Amino acid sequence: MSEWQRVWAWQKYWVMARSQQHYNALRTLARGNQWSAQKAARFERLLLEVEKIPPTTATLTNAYQHVWGYFKRDSTEAEKQRYLDLLATLTPNSDQLGPYLKQLAVKYQVKYLLASRLMQAMQN
Repeated sequence: MSEWQRVWAWQKYWVMARSQQHYNALRTLARGNQWSAQKAARFERLLLEVEKIPPTTATLTNAYQHVWGYFKRDSTEAEKQRYLDLLATLTPNSDQLGPYLKQLAVKYQVKYLLASRLMQAMQN
C-alpha cells in the first residue's frame, strides 16, 4: 500500500464525518490508484479544507452509519438498540454514538476502524 493510500485509509471516515462533498472529491482522486504530483497536491488541499469544517448531525450520522456496517451482522439485539437510541439523539455537541462505536470496534476487533483517525480522535 502506498503512502497516500495509508493516509486516505486513516482519514476516510473522519473526512466523511465533516463533509460528504470533500469525501467524494477525495474518493474520486483515489479511484484507479493512479497517483501523480498534481493529485497529491489536490489531496493535501482538500484535507486542509476539511480541517476547518466542523461536523454536523447529518455528516456524523452518515459516517457513523458506514461505521455501524462493520458491526451490524455480529452485534447483539441490545447493541443494535443502543446504536439506534444513540443515533436518534446524536448532535455534534452531544455525541455519545462515536465513543460507543469505538467500544464496539474494540469488542469486535475491527483493526481497520481502530487504526482510523475518526476512532483515534474519540474519547471512550
